[in-house]
Amino acid sequence: MTGSRILALGHYQPSGVLTNDDLAKIVDTDDAWIRSRVGIRTRHVAAPDETVDAMAAAAAAKALAASGLAPQDIDLVLVATCTAADRSPNAAARVAARLGLSAPATMDLNVVCSGFTHALATADHAIRAGSTKHALVIGAEKFTDVVDWTDRTTCVLVGDGAGAAVVSASPDPEIGPVLWGSVPQMGGAVRIEGEPARFSQEGQTVYRWATTQLPAIARQVCERSGITPADLAGVVLHQANLRIIEPVAERLGAVNAVVAKDVVDSGNTSAASVPLALSKLVERREIAAGDPVLLFAFGGNLSYAGQVIRCP
Repeated sequence: MTGSRILALGHYQPSGVLTNDDLAKIVDTDDAWIRSRVGIRTRHVAAPDETVDAMAAAAAAKALAASGLAPQDIDLVLVATCTAADRSPNAAARVAARLGLSAPATMDLNVVCSGFTHALATADHAIRAGSTKHALVIGAEKFTDVVDWTDRTTCVLVGDGAGAAVVSASPDPEIGPVLWGSVPQMGGAVRIEGEPARFSQEGQTVYRWATTQLPAIARQVCERSGITPADLAGVVLHQANLRIIEPVAERLGAVNAVVAKDVVDSGNTSAASVPLALSKLVERREIAAGDPVLLFAFGGNLSYAGQVIRCP
């Protein structure tokens, strides 16, 4: 095998929904203010007993069922998250137990909002190295656990959920080379710190960096896969903020692509946002099997990672 491919996708969102009007009852804001600044109208909120690993397992179970593989076929589980409550057992081990997997390697990756694309690259590398044949790659977050509900600049952004992919060895590479990196000197622009841990950010700093620097980096991702932005059928950026997604997609030059805008209904779900949005696009058949899709995420640590995949 010379590469890997995504066999199937799945996603999960809690049944609880928080609207902009609901938020207006607990913080000084309103629907017009939120929509004009971030483009979000609703977000899903997990129940108090609904854990990161429970949501991750629900999304992974759907992806596994759609892949046609059996639980014992999975030999690697990667969970991208920054909001798991416990350090051990990690979320990946708990997902493996929930799904009845046999003896997989289990790892959590904390790269905040770009966690899923980092994890997807890690699975691809493991498969290319011959240590893995079938992997579950999951992004899952319960961001509402770490938000400050008195801060109207951040509490309007976040939501909960999970997205998952089954990634398998393939004779033809369908997951392109990753381009990843960070800006360590600006890492403090997005923080989840303190006791209890709380999310905060320098919003304008993140906005300026994302809208000015990311289009050129995203074009480099395409170049590594040997295509141009005009060749893309889909663009799935981290669903941070509609006011970031739209200008970055426009400056990228993906004139023929469907651009994911799941942030409008789901809010910013951090590491879950890319697989969640991609799974929905595929479920709605807005992108055809085999079409090239750019996955590109950015955020905490001012880390970024992206690759071009072929749609399952």
